[in-house]
Amino acid sequence: MLKLLFVPYQRCSFKMMISLSQTKELFRRAEAVCFDVDSTVIKEEGIDELAKFCGVGDAVTEMTRNAMGGSVTFKTALTERLSIIRCSREQVNKLITDHPPQLTPGIRELVDHLHQRNVKVFLISGGFRCIVEHVATQLNIPLHHVYANRLKFYFNGEYAGFDETQPTAESGGKGKVISMLKEQYGFKTVVMIGDGATDLEASPPASAFIGFGGNVVRPQVKERCSWYVTSFEELLKELEKI
Repeated sequence: MLKLLFVPYQRCSFKMMISLSQTKELFRRAEAVCFDVDSTVIKEEGIDELAKFCGVGDAVTEMTRNAMGGSVTFKTALTERLSIIRCSREQVNKLITDHPPQLTPGIRELVDHLHQRNVKVFLISGGFRCIVEHVATQLNIPLHHVYANRLKFYFNGEYAGFDETQPTAESGGKGKVISMLKEQYGFKTVVMIGDGATDLEASPPASAFIGFGGNVVRPQVKERCSWYVTSFEELLKELEKI
């Protein structure tokens, strides 16, 4: 007697990858471009630099690698790393003064070109707003176009945690920000550019994702995107075709 095997329906989490040519076309006609910051717009990971500055660099670097690879939830990784660092307000300010974030070569020219084309540029980061705002100022990006995590301090300046209500504190948070931007501004075409798993998962709702490996190559990201670049010059050349 033939037995029928019924397999319960499961929602598939697979995302259809758009082609290289489609990604390039979407980038050329994007109304908004959203950049990750750490290891994309700047050369370093801000939280790792803060950890080194506070004397706990080795312990935190490995946790960052796990977070970027997607092996633990972002909020868990952020909470654990900050509980080790426990930076004071004074230490954060001194880090920015003594070791300001280093811009990745080509990013200034790319952002300028996008601005000239009236493309809106946003910074969406799982890093810290106090550092990301410094980067935004260097690139002439309005501070209201910055979405990042906020550190909290007690009145005496000691570490008091971080604002867990920010969407960027969660896995999937960058996608939530992009959905909000599309609703707020009416954008139809939004492109996300970044190096990590949290950037990749923001598409959709982003129309397209471009992987960036100019500072660090994350294989699990490179393998899952249709357009992977290692310099911002590649993106600038694409825009110059218009």
